[in-house]
Amino acid sequence: MPPDARNTTKSSGVTGQRVLILGAGPTGLGAAYRLKELGHDNFLVVDRHPYIGGLAHSFTDAQGFTWDIGGHVMFSHYKYYDRCFDTLMGDEYTLNNRESWVRMFNTWVPYPFQNNIRYLPKQAAFECIAGLVRAQSGKGRVPSPKAAQNFGEFIDAVFGDGIAEHFMRPYNYKVWAYPPERMNKQWIGERVAVIDVERALKNLVLGTDDFGWGPNNQFKFPLKGGTGEFYRRFGPHLGLDQQGRETQHSKVRLNTRVQTIDLDAKVVHFTDGSREPFDILISTMPLDRLCADVLTSQREAAALREVASDAAGLLHSGGYMVGIGLKSRTPGAGTPDTKSWMYFPEPNCPFYRVTYLSNYSPFMTPDKDNYYSLLCEVSESPVKPTPGDHGKNQDAVIDECITGLENAGLLEPGERANIVSRWCYYADYSYPTPSVERDDILSRVIPWLERRGVYSRGRFGMWKYEVANTDHSLMQGVELVNRLALGEAETTIGMVYSVTEDGRNAATHERPAHAGSGEKRLAAAIAEAKPEAGDIPAGPISKDELGAG
Repeated sequence: MPPDARNTTKSSGVTGQRVLILGAGPTGLGAAYRLKELGHDNFLVVDRHPYIGGLAHSFTDAQGFTWDIGGHVMFSHYKYYDRCFDTLMGDEYTLNNRESWVRMFNTWVPYPFQNNIRYLPKQAAFECIAGLVRAQSGKGRVPSPKAAQNFGEFIDAVFGDGIAEHFMRPYNYKVWAYPPERMNKQWIGERVAVIDVERALKNLVLGTDDFGWGPNNQFKFPLKGGTGEFYRRFGPHLGLDQQGRETQHSKVRLNTRVQTIDLDAKVVHFTDGSREPFDILISTMPLDRLCADVLTSQREAAALREVASDAAGLLHSGGYMVGIGLKSRTPGAGTPDTKSWMYFPEPNCPFYRVTYLSNYSPFMTPDKDNYYSLLCEVSESPVKPTPGDHGKNQDAVIDECITGLENAGLLEPGERANIVSRWCYYADYSYPTPSVERDDILSRVIPWLERRGVYSRGRFGMWKYEVANTDHSLMQGVELVNRLALGEAETTIGMVYSVTEDGRNAATHERPAHAGSGEKRLAAAIAEAKPEAGDIPAGPISKDELGAG
């Protein structure tokens, strides 16, 4: 049964319209899947890659290790997304307890860092708690979160100078590859866990642990094939065969790159010489590239130049996903640790996050008992270069990551000899930076495009990182189709976060059922059982805590 097969008689908004979708990532697949549900068959999805899934695709290397493009986990804010997952995956998934940590001062600090500063050396712990007291009593560098003009000032106002210096500023620079002063504070939404001073003091003085933040402290993951397996399974519903190849009934065309989009004639020209007309164009390509590189119009050439100039002001970072596959330290022991993922604010390693992918599913390595895998993430931008040089020297980044793993204690002395796989993926567009200027740019560019039948959606189509998780991205496509076909309002892209007095941003999402107390505790901690909540207002952070996602 389809997730939500509402009557197609309501879909007058797209009846007779040719819908062309550029990009077969989560957003494009969501839009196509929803059109198919509504009985609208006059559409085509086009992608430049030989596979579907976009940045949610997974790869299996020659050694038998499966790698994701980043540390994805499967969780959802939406009933529709959950139903899609259930329909396509059935029971072929694992359900994992989250165990996340921060590495600093040569020790492991349970996440969230700001709740567990008792693990720090005494001087650093004092600096963090003293700064927090000053900040939350209005005596810090910035008097209040409301007074903060950007993300950097927000960090100072909420956390104080100690936490800012030791964790928040260095970590977020490593993630975003831009100083936090260049970012707005509206993006934060669920993603930054904030605490009040009494909670911090209680944990520090009484020695209590504070775990279990966020809606993803228990998460699903496909049993085989990595994150990309979920998105691969959209293929047969859109006419691809089980191997992801086109058939005569395909609604997806792969290996096809856009050359130009003629806004006047409403025709897309491709580099292979083919062309496709459209009435409605859904684009998931990066918004700056869409406006500057491929859109053309003789009638509105001057206006298009202005729009392209606006879009050129959007910031983004690139990213290296480095996979290190290893033989187990002890034959038959599998992965040597129970951690899920770890954050790294310090400069002794190039990555901001490392994930034990082999803990997500027993099928992520050639043999779960004798191999394990680590996925490292490294950012790059014009203000934060790497020796990788925009993907041209990936081996240099891999080498730095291996040294960083040793510095962080994740590789033991001599364990380099156990490395059997070195994998790297470079994404020139990895993070859409929520810059200070972003919302003003979007407020001009997006409406201009939509008045001409072009709807830019997705991680880089809408450029809103705060709604760019894979579930958000898929639902951007679904909700756009519901808007065009059924007249329903889009909710995800228009989500507004209001900053409360304590600096926490509040938003209303749907909530996944598996969002309870899944965090692994230390032996002395008491596990607290929580009911499955269903759809409820979202908690204080999301999958990509502290901007790591």
